[in-house]
Amino acid sequence: MSFFKKLKNKLTKSSSKIDEGLDAIVSEGAEEVPAIEDAAPVEAQPERAPEAVEEAAPVPTPEPEPEPTQEPEAAPEPEPSVEPTPKPISKPAATPTPEPAPAPEKLGLVGRLFGRSAPANEPRRELDDEMLESLEELLISADMGVDTALRVTANMAEGRFGKKLSSREIKELLASEITRIMEPVAKPLPIYPKKPQVVLVVGVNGSGKTTTIGKLASQFRAAGKNVVIAAGDTFRAAAVEQLQVWGERANVPVLTAPEGSDPASLAFDAMTKAEEDGADLLMIDTAGRLQNRADLMEELAKIVRVIRKKDPSAPHNTLLVLDATTGQNALNQVDTFQKLADVSGLVMTKLDGTAKGGVLVALADRFGLPIHAIGVGEQIDDLDAFDPEEFAKALTGTDA
Repeated sequence: MSFFKKLKNKLTKSSSKIDEGLDAIVSEGAEEVPAIEDAAPVEAQPERAPEAVEEAAPVPTPEPEPEPTQEPEAAPEPEPSVEPTPKPISKPAATPTPEPAPAPEKLGLVGRLFGRSAPANEPRRELDDEMLESLEELLISADMGVDTALRVTANMAEGRFGKKLSSREIKELLASEITRIMEPVAKPLPIYPKKPQVVLVVGVNGSGKTTTIGKLASQFRAAGKNVVIAAGDTFRAAAVEQLQVWGERANVPVLTAPEGSDPASLAFDAMTKAEEDGADLLMIDTAGRLQNRADLMEELAKIVRVIRKKDPSAPHNTLLVLDATTGQNALNQVDTFQKLADVSGLVMTKLDGTAKGGVLVALADRFGLPIHAIGVGEQIDDLDAFDPEEFAKALTGTDA
């Protein structure tokens, strides 16, 4: 299974997912009308009425008035194309006439935008203030945040307000807007010529730091990099054991210290050892700490100061691992960790545990920090590089 399919299946597994919410919004007060009505009312274009009826032939349209059928007979131009056969097959005979423009006009607004026509009987709803308010509430409930939700819906409505759009078109518009926001932050972890390149991994308790380090180390090792791991979470024995399991699996050495040791001292010793071994990457795990605990955050600042005594340019990457299930609290975490540890990039884990992945959009919109990877499970291939288009499609329920 591709990572996109896995992401879509896991990210949209809940009944509160965005795509079902969009379906409900459009269905409420929607009309089952032909897609051509989205482009222009039939009454406003009587000379094109016969073509509109032919295209909407599969739909049971009420035709009590004889006017539409009489107009093509009275007009001199449509007669040669309509009289031989009443079926839509007669339209090719009209193609030599210099009027190929009406065809694209019959597509809905989003249909023209994406180069496709909407199904004739697709339920559609006018994009008005009430619908925009419902969209805003849906995006806010998906942890996108108030400011980001308002900005996204405003951009979606620009040039489309008052148009009748289907659920599929709304999803495509939303996915396009999310992709636009996320593309500037979708960047892989940069690799520098400096040896060892020090990667400090931080985050709150239970965010998935240890597992993320193991997966990244395994992937870098598979790419031919010489990797060393430092088990800097000296207060949790399970974290050290977990890293040792990953180290054995990836054939990567794991440097440890006695339980309760000073993590800053271990980080310094690990840099010395990595230098001696000629390692390309040194990944340093840290203990989980809540952003509102000043004493623990000061301990993290101490680790950074000690590392810089060994190498003033280190750490070269400071990855903040975020748990997607924390929702809007992730914004506060980024704000605090960025001030104390100079965060350079983000990794979002546990997207399989929530259908509210919109917080990633809010993070990109507010901070603009690079998003290096996202995780949707515990397996090695459940952590992958962040792809904004695939993420947007998975979040909105749009087909890949």
